[in-house]
Amino acid sequence: MKPMGGTTGGIAERKGDHLDIVLSPSLVGRRADSGFDAIRFEHVALPEVDLDAIDLRIDFLGRTLKAPILISSMTGGPERAGAINARLAEAAEHLGLALAVGSQRIAIEGRGTGGLDGALRRRAPSVPLLANIGAAQLVAGWGAEEARRAVGMIGADALIVHLNPLQEALQPGGDRRWSGVLDAIAGLVEAVEFPVIVKEVGAGISGTLAGRLLEVGVAAIDVAGAGGTSWAAIEAERTGDPRARAAALLFSDWGIPTARAIADVRAACPEAVVIGSGGVRHGLDAARAIRLGADLVGQAAAGLPAADQSTEAVVAHFEQVIAELTIACFCTGSADLAALRRARLLAPAP
Repeated sequence: MKPMGGTTGGIAERKGDHLDIVLSPSLVGRRADSGFDAIRFEHVALPEVDLDAIDLRIDFLGRTLKAPILISSMTGGPERAGAINARLAEAAEHLGLALAVGSQRIAIEGRGTGGLDGALRRRAPSVPLLANIGAAQLVAGWGAEEARRAVGMIGADALIVHLNPLQEALQPGGDRRWSGVLDAIAGLVEAVEFPVIVKEVGAGISGTLAGRLLEVGVAAIDVAGAGGTSWAAIEAERTGDPRARAAALLFSDWGIPTARAIADVRAACPEAVVIGSGGVRHGLDAARAIRLGADLVGQAAAGLPAADQSTEAVVAHFEQVIAELTIACFCTGSADLAALRRARLLAPAP
């Protein structure tokens, strides 16, 4: 199937559109169910732990995070993205959280950095930074050289390769070639000297696929399941073609719900490093994701309004998420993340 109409601006313009649409109330309600609301903890009325003593620290990519949170990829046109990335980096450093940047395709092709340069590492010298390229570029000629440029330009600790076949299928001018992507990822992993992480962008990764990715040496899986930002719904908002809009809306709730994706990947790959993202709204969802098997929890869209304002707003937002996660630990009697992973869940009502 070929792209069904619509107009295509430059990549920078398109990414600016993405930000505006994610921030618009019109997108609310057109997203899949993440599955998190079905997960209920058994309340522990005698937690036998002090709230202020709860330890949320976790090691990731050779660095210690103060909480198991990855500020996930947010992007936009270069000028706007530059301000957003600076605020996110400053907040990540202040709070001791990991930070993943959005796609670096524009920067690698020399059409603007969007703040994706050495200044990012200077703003966040002590936390893990994750660079980002698209899987489709790997079968379009990109390889180790471009991957090293992506990592080097921000002093990253690892590289994310993102999978977005649904978005590309619906996007006018989207990348159509996806045969050979797994082999390309395997070749990249073998060629580079830094960890490679694979993530989806909102439709989830199954346990079966996670196993195949780990077999070729991928260091971690970010499930990025259904329930968060729907890129199909975003493409529906961008197009003026009725047929293209109808197709995009049809797939607006497509994908593996995040809660199920986390549980499936953990069951299939017990030793994997799993990042749970996709529809993580608050600290209670973060706790649910960890209980289901995530090592870290990624959040993007829920923090975007703060990122569009100021560093202080980003810090306040993630402080709230951390506080909520801590309360969930406290009320399950979990002194640390290892205990939270063993917390009892309520069985579904008959």
